[in-house]
Parts: sequence; structure tokens; C-alpha cells
Amino acid sequence: MTESSVSLELRPTGSRRAVSKQSIRLFLYLQLILLDMLAVYAGFLVGGYMGGSTWAAPNGINLAFLVIPTYFFLAANQHAYSLSALSSLEQSARRSLIALAITTTFILFAGFFMYSRPIASRESVVLGIAATGFFLILGRFVFGRAVVRRYAGELTNELVIVDNIAFHNEAGRRIIDARTAQIQPDLQDPAMINRLAAYLQGADRVVVACPPERQQAWSLLLKGSNIRGELLLQRDDRVDAIGLGRLGNAETLVVSHGPLSLRERGRKRALDLAITVPLLILLSPLMVAIAVAIKLESPGPIFFKQGRIGRSNSVFSILKFRSMRTELCDAAGNRSASRDDDRITRVGAFIRSTSLDELPQLINVLRGDMSLVGPPPPCPRLARRRQALLGGR
Repeated sequence: MTESSVSLELRPTGSRRAVSKQSIRLFLYLQLILLDMLAVYAGFLVGGYMGGSTWAAPNGINLAFLVIPTYFFLAANQHAYSLSALSSLEQSARRSLIALAITTTFILFAGFFMYSRPIASRESVVLGIAATGFFLILGRFVFGRAVVRRYAGELTNELVIVDNIAFHNEAGRRIIDARTAQIQPDLQDPAMINRLAAYLQGADRVVVACPPERQQAWSLLLKGSNIRGELLLQRDDRVDAIGLGRLGNAETLVVSHGPLSLRERGRKRALDLAITVPLLILLSPLMVAIAVAIKLESPGPIFFKQGRIGRSNSVFSILKFRSMRTELCDAAGNRSASRDDDRITRVGAFIRSTSLDELPQLINVLRGDMSLVGPPPPCPRLARRRQALLGGR
């Protein structure tokens, strides 16, 4: 037993897949957004009323409608709708007030340069901003207390993978015994990688407790898991850790980042769709012509499918136009294509030299299997080669 090891107490894990809590967090974000919008609206109505206008004065209402979208955009960029904002009242209040301050500056500049006469009296604006700040703090305080009271410690899912090491489950965490679950840090086994991806579904953080000699292999596996991956801290760090974390009283090595935030994922997906959909429409005649040429030259399917390691280490089928004879296709990628490869058809040689064979990957992007931005998904053969090279250093 190593110095960092304690007695092994594994609790039953139940089902393989944890229930994702992302939908709960999304619902809370939407509630917080609505609460902020009501705070801004009510604040400027009160400001208009106290500034000498009636309760539903046009000035107050119009100014609130101008402030609401500006505040929402800036608050989102300040991460005012994030897990840290749900977990910390201080972070929540500070980020919302920063967004309100920037919004106020923007509104004042817009009013000065775009309008020949004030859209509201100074008293209404000042009182509206003050009232909005008060309502924002009050709303987020009440909301934060309600979230803590109902979801304390239950807004994220933690998973601990124990691989041939003693571990004490002191907080009732979800634990998987790697040996029992047939999970090993082996990039040569795509089936195991896909099985691990199934266990990671719904998890926000995974910590691996393993012997020092297996940390490097686990580090390589976690780096492609699209999840916050950590290794239980040992004496020697040879895994290129990017930070330190904690699991109860023990320290961990952070070796991989979690997924992008909800805002960042939304922007990335919107960018993918904004580019992919027009490209598919524009290139559809060319893709149909290539498909017809492939069918006329040799029998078989139009598309060639090959397994690739995608998000969260799950395996998906990447699409390409078939450039080889069906009976000679190498879906496993064991043999690399050469310049004078006898497996390649005449149409295949042309579309490979012009990279037109990769056009169907736009369908993968449309389906969400991959993204236009980021490194290409590796095939298991290349992943095995990378593991062998790094293992021999």
C-alpha cells in the first residue's frame, strides 16, 4: 500500500450512466435570467415614478427595454449565468453589478451621441439605476439562498474511477472499480474507449485513483474525454498536470479541462451551423455529381465510414466519399494509402487529390459529431501510435 492509499471501500454504483444535471443547471440559468429582466424592468419603472413621472411613464418603460438586452448580453459575457454564480452569492452579485455598471456607461454614451434630447430625466435615470442595482442584489440573494437550500452540493456529478489502488469513499461519491467495469487506460481498444464514454455520460468531473506507473496512460485517455479529468495526487508528476484540485482531504492533479461553458458551446454550435448549412446547400449539386460518378465507376456504397474518437472519447462514424473499390476498403485504417495504390479508383484519385472526398464531413458537423473549429478527430490507429511514442519517452 502506498503512503497516499487508505482502505478500499467501494459502494455499489448502480446503473452505468449518471443522470445529467446539466438540464437542472440550464433551468436555473433561465430562472436567473428572468429574475434579472424583472429586476431591470421594475428598477426603471420605480425610477420613473420617483423621478416625477407616473408609474407606467413612457420614459421609464422605453429606457428599461433599451437596458434589458444590453444588460443580458454583458451579464452573459461576465459569466453571471454560470455554475460559479449559482454556487457563490459573492460571485453572482459582483458579476451582475459589473454588467449593470457597463450597461449604464453604454446607455449614457448612446443617449449623448444618438439623441438630440434626453430620453429620460436625470433623476429617473439615476434612480432607475439605483433601484435596479437594489433589485438585482435582492433577487440574486433570495435566489442563491433557495438554490443552496434545495440543491446544496447536487448541481454537479462527480465520478471516481479506482484502478488497482486502495481508496476510501468518505463522501458517498459515485465510484467505479476499473477492473470490474473492464476499463483500462488503453488507447488500442476502441470498444473500451466507447465503454468508458458511456460511464462518463452525465458526469461533470472524473477523478482517477491509480498507481503512479499508470497515471500517464490515464492522463492520455482523460485528455480526450471532454470532461474535467483529475488524477489523485501522487509524489511524482509526469503527466503534464495543468492545475491542482481537491477530493475531500486529498489533492488531485488536473490533467484535462471540462467542456466549454453553455455560452461558449452555444456560440460554437451557432458558428458551425451558420457555415455548414449554407455550404451544404451551395455544394449539393457538386456532391450529387460526385456520388453519381462513384456509382457509375464501381459498385458499392457512396460513402466510406470509418470509426473516429469524438467528444467524450465516444466513437462515431466519419463520412467520406468512397475512393476505393468496395472489396478493398480498409475501414480499420491499418494500411495507409500510397500514391500508386491499386485500391483507388479513377474517380477516387481525383477526389482525393482535390480533397473533395471530405465534403461529406459537413454532414458530421451538421449532426454534431464534430466541429469546424478544433483539431480533427483521431482514428484509433493514430491514437495507438501516439500512446506508443509517448510511452517510450
